Amino acid sequence: MVAAPPFAYTEADEEKRRGVRRMKTTATGLLLFVAVVFALATWAEHAGAGAWAGYVAAAAEAGMVGALADWFAVTALFRHPMGLPIPHTAIIPTKKDQFGASLGSFVGENFLSSGVVRARLHALGIGRRLGTWLADPDHADRVTAELATALRGALTVLRDSDVQAVVSEAITRRADSAEIAPGLGKTLEKVVADGGHRRVVDLICARGHDWLVLHGDNVMDAVQGGAPGWTPRFVDRKVGERVYKELLRFVTEMRDMPSHPARGALDRFLADFAADLQSDTDTRLRVERMKGDILARSEVQDIIASAWSAVRGMIISAAEDERSELRLRARASLLSFGARLATDARLQVKLDGWLEDAAAYVVTTYHAEITSLITDTVAGWDAEHTSRKIEAHIGRDLQFIRINGTVVGALAGLLIYTVAHALGA
Repeated sequence: MVAAPPFAYTEADEEKRRGVRRMKTTATGLLLFVAVVFALATWAEHAGAGAWAGYVAAAAEAGMVGALADWFAVTALFRHPMGLPIPHTAIIPTKKDQFGASLGSFVGENFLSSGVVRARLHALGIGRRLGTWLADPDHADRVTAELATALRGALTVLRDSDVQAVVSEAITRRADSAEIAPGLGKTLEKVVADGGHRRVVDLICARGHDWLVLHGDNVMDAVQGGAPGWTPRFVDRKVGERVYKELLRFVTEMRDMPSHPARGALDRFLADFAADLQSDTDTRLRVERMKGDILARSEVQDIIASAWSAVRGMIISAAEDERSELRLRARASLLSFGARLATDARLQVKLDGWLEDAAAYVVTTYHAEITSLITDTVAGWDAEHTSRKIEAHIGRDLQFIRINGTVVGALAGLLIYTVAHALGA
């Protein structure tokens, strides 16, 4: 457990202590004053100065008693009066831990109960206030900027290697657990039924025709190179030319004739293959094995891992650009949400309910931890240091108690003396 830090005794605290010392001097000076008055009044009474001396002496005597009693009470809060270990003195240093426990219990019972928290949050009307606040464009801009900063900070803290490993593992596990053949079959079946593959066939035929036109010599050389060694060279050349022309004619016809028989055969092949992907066990197993082989390749794993770097870069770039689509959409969403929240009573009630439930859950579940924070913190303070700091903050007011005690005591003594003489007369 980490020890609680002590009070920091600052220059401001020292200035307060100087004020306390000045008030102590004033209160003590008043005590000395009434003591001198008492002595002089008593002397005057014995010297026959008149009845007034008795009244003054009684008032001064009671003032001294009140001043001494309040001096003892105030001093007993922080230290033993005159250093004497009188019971129930130096209350704050000796009872500090009990005060901390009592304060923790008081806070827990009166501030951290579910009913109190719910009532307070309900009275605040956070949903309506939040909606009105967010509906202000300046506030929406501020929240958007803060969210962008937080997003950049979070992405900066995250280590790329850790995130890449998680992303790679998640994608690989997801791909391993899901059979892809039926899904591919359904997709291919729909593509073939809609004729979506014909554009791909058109592209392949066009590119194939262009390639044959540019590389006719290569095709003829390949045909001639595969001929038997005993055939004459001119025969090989004629065969090569013939094969090239037929191949070029075939590709040209496929390119220019949408109803070409080869295109129909390709349509039937793709339709049959789509059906096999969905229902043929052997085809599905082969696709799964192929999927596993592809995922196991290091190149594929590198591509999966590098996807995070690309996404991270795009997000950071968008977060830094005030005119990016990400920030503009976030701002627009905040404004829209704020406007709706400010006027939609049902949404306000729902949001307030969520906040009240969340706060009630926190104070109920972590009640002991929150109150122990107060108790443990106070327990970790140094007793003498704590006493000095508290005295610096409230000592000046306590010295007024001594002054008031002197004045009130004098008035009470004068009243009692007066009543006693009146009744005696």
